[in-house]
Amino acid sequence: MQFFRGVMGGQIAGPQPSGAETIQKLCDRVASSTLLEDRRDAVRALKSLSKKYRMEVGTQAMDHLINILQTDRSDSEILGYALDTLYNIICNDEEEEQDESEDAVTPLPVSGKRKNVSMPDENAQKGADDLGAQFTDKFIQDPEHITLLLTLLEEFDFHVRWPGVKLLTALLKNQGVQVQGIILVSPMGVSRLMDLLADSREVIRNDGLLLLQQLTKGNAAIQKIVAFENAFERLLDIITEEGSSDGGIVVEDCLLLLLNLLKNNSSNQNFFKEGSYIQRMKPWFEVGDDNSGWSAQKVTNLHLMLQLVRVMVSPVNSPGASASCQKSMYQCGLLQQLCTILMATGVPADILTETINTVSEVIRGSQVNQDYFASVNAPSNPPRPAIVVLLMSMVNERQPFVLRCAVLYCFQCFLYKNQKGQGEIVATLLPSTIDANSISAGQLLCGGLFSADSLSNWCAAVALAHALQDNLTQKEQLLRVQLATSLGKPPVSLLQQCTNILSQGSKVQTRVGLLMLLCTWISNCPIAVTHFLHNQENVPFLTAQISENLGEDERLVQGLCALLLGICIYYNDNSLENYTKEKLKQLIEKRIGKENFVEKLGFITKHELYSRAAQKPQPVFPSPEQMLFDHEFTKLVKELEGVITKAVHKSTEEEKKEEEVKKTLEQHDNIVTQYKELIREQDAQIQELKEQAASMASQNEQMQTTLTQQLSQIQQHKDQYNILKLKLGKENQSQPTSQGEGSQMNGLQTEELSQLREELEELRKQHSLLQTQLSDKVALISTLKSEAAQTADGPAGGSDNTELLQELEALRSQVQSQSTEITQLKTERQDLLRKAGAVSSDTVPTSDGSLDAAKMAELEGRLAAQTSETERLEEELKRLSGSRAELEQQLASSTSTVAILQTERSKLQTEVQESKKEQDDLLMLLADQDQKIHSLKQKLKDLGETVEDEDDLDARDQTDDDDEEDEDED
Repeated sequence: MQFFRGVMGGQIAGPQPSGAETIQKLCDRVASSTLLEDRRDAVRALKSLSKKYRMEVGTQAMDHLINILQTDRSDSEILGYALDTLYNIICNDEEEEQDESEDAVTPLPVSGKRKNVSMPDENAQKGADDLGAQFTDKFIQDPEHITLLLTLLEEFDFHVRWPGVKLLTALLKNQGVQVQGIILVSPMGVSRLMDLLADSREVIRNDGLLLLQQLTKGNAAIQKIVAFENAFERLLDIITEEGSSDGGIVVEDCLLLLLNLLKNNSSNQNFFKEGSYIQRMKPWFEVGDDNSGWSAQKVTNLHLMLQLVRVMVSPVNSPGASASCQKSMYQCGLLQQLCTILMATGVPADILTETINTVSEVIRGSQVNQDYFASVNAPSNPPRPAIVVLLMSMVNERQPFVLRCAVLYCFQCFLYKNQKGQGEIVATLLPSTIDANSISAGQLLCGGLFSADSLSNWCAAVALAHALQDNLTQKEQLLRVQLATSLGKPPVSLLQQCTNILSQGSKVQTRVGLLMLLCTWISNCPIAVTHFLHNQENVPFLTAQISENLGEDERLVQGLCALLLGICIYYNDNSLENYTKEKLKQLIEKRIGKENFVEKLGFITKHELYSRAAQKPQPVFPSPEQMLFDHEFTKLVKELEGVITKAVHKSTEEEKKEEEVKKTLEQHDNIVTQYKELIREQDAQIQELKEQAASMASQNEQMQTTLTQQLSQIQQHKDQYNILKLKLGKENQSQPTSQGEGSQMNGLQTEELSQLREELEELRKQHSLLQTQLSDKVALISTLKSEAAQTADGPAGGSDNTELLQELEALRSQVQSQSTEITQLKTERQDLLRKAGAVSSDTVPTSDGSLDAAKMAELEGRLAAQTSETERLEEELKRLSGSRAELEQQLASSTSTVAILQTERSKLQTEVQESKKEQDDLLMLLADQDQKIHSLKQKLKDLGETVEDEDDLDARDQTDDDDEEDEDED
């Protein structure tokens, strides 16, 4: 304990050990102590020395500290000390390295030098950065150390998780690429870090945001994983909880992390859009009427929010992705909210500038958004279009430079691929549309074009050039613009006024802007070239400018003059005799020289500001003097430089050959065009005929289907008619009394009738059998009676005879009941025989014959009508000119007839079912009778009487019948 007391600041006697010796002893203590308390105290002492003796602790104790992290996982306190110590030796943050003691200069025994901690110079800071990088390299030599650190982050204990987050952040700051690679291949590495955002302790959550910022820098794979770990949802929730734009530094950290995830990552941008997160950005930009006193943090937050919107619609994104985001921003009202900020008062200048840039990219190339922006009015009296208000700021030299650049960019984006907007701007310059009582965009552009401020000249010239970009109609319309220069003088054209100012030798920036405007104006417009060459002073001025040997500042002007003259050659239609292509080339060869002309033309692309302007559409310049090139103009130069060079070097014969080839090609093109038009017409006719044929085929199929159905129904009617005819023929031969009952059998099929006959024959046989058995039983009873009478006459059988007589009386009553049942069965049998006879009888009815004949005639009439109807339908189908409505009517009538016949058939089938049921009941009665006879036989057997089998009884009955017949004869 005396040793630790000395380390922790206690007073001990004797010489003080050096820092390196103390650290060595502490490292030995950490490595050799078996007690956890001793190791914990040693690590705590190393932590207290790690800021002052960073080099010594890092070189001697790092391995021991890592070993502590691996072996003492159960003690959170020692883990926290070890992580804090590693953080102190790895972190390069100056604030974290400052000594908390009152001494500004602390002596360190490192190589015999002193280190100033509180006020390090640049060399010391650079050395500290190198030291942090060296210790980081040593720590990540084994990737398992990063994996171990990720595992420790799962600990919920604050003293372990927080220093672990800070340590991993420091590692990423020093060696981001290597650490990112290790975390990327670590199982669930990124997911563990994403869990930090859900920590309820704000300190850990906020430092987790800083960690994820470092983790996602420049690594698209990790950015995608973080995004798919629901990062957007969590970050937007945090921003909302913290107060959106009014929030603190945490909102800024969330926005920076969102920018890392979305910038130049098309996959995450699409995921952000598809997840409907753009809609959640709209409330960020809701500002009140009182916009005074914005805090610096609010300005920073809103600036980052605007950058986030710009990332989604940046011109460097794919056109499809940007267009989709632009559409979503308009539909959810985000564009409308941005325009509200644009026209609001009291908004800070830098926020207003960034808002203008954001609106520019939201409307760039989107016709719907551009139309909406054109309809926005400023809250002034009278209301003015937002475009006019912005142009007023652009041509006002007292406005900030960055704001004027933003307005120019907004105007360029409004006109990008917007021919409707270009026409509206040019129309404000035409004489028929000028309103003297209001300020228009065209008036502001002309005013800026001819003002004394060179920056206004340049901006107005570039803005007007964008109104003509790739729009031949507006280039020709702009030739009509006339300007009044002074009283008493005739008006001059806008084209002439531009060349006049150009020849007056104004500032380089003004001349560059005017030359870019003229080059854009007359390119690909032979009429404008003719108007330009019609002024006799223009060509001599251009040749003089190109041929002179001027300074470095004038080289760009010479190159643009060469480009303008080259355009006059390339797009010349030879309508002016003095300035044909050939004469202009001869003039160049005599006055300038072809090689010199091409060299001067190359001055444009060799200029140092040309490549910067060609990189992106937004005009971003460090100073107004460097504002020389426009992005769209660099595309025009790239397109025309080569063709102009070829046009100047071509000889007259080559040009004649080319013209002949062009004429031939034009003739061929005209012929091809004619054939194409003829083919288009024939294709249209063929398509129309195909549609008609398809329609006729479909109608044919429908009529064929209808005809097939009709034929099938007619066949069914014929079959039913034949059956009915057969039934009616049989009914005409039956008895009049059975007419009603026989009519119920008309719907029976032949198979059912034969089956019924078979069942009837079987019932007859059973009934005859029962009759025979009954007669046998009667004979047996009479025999028993005679035997009983003989027995009654005997002297010894008085009591026995009495019992027999009683039993005999009981048997008689049973026989009588049996006789009654048999009588009923006979009656039912007669009814059944009468019904069957009505079907099979051959007698002819006498009373209803006329009715049957009428029915037959009616059915035959219906069948004839159906046959004629079918024949007429077949004829109409062959000609394909019948009416569909008439066919449907005829089909309906046939359907009703079928329904009537089907109803009659169902009634007949119901009556057959009832007849079958009656037969089943009769069979049940016969079965019951047989059962009762069987029981009587059994009782006779029980009485001791001999009951013969059925065969013997049949023979005996036959004998008895013969005897009875003999008696009757006697």
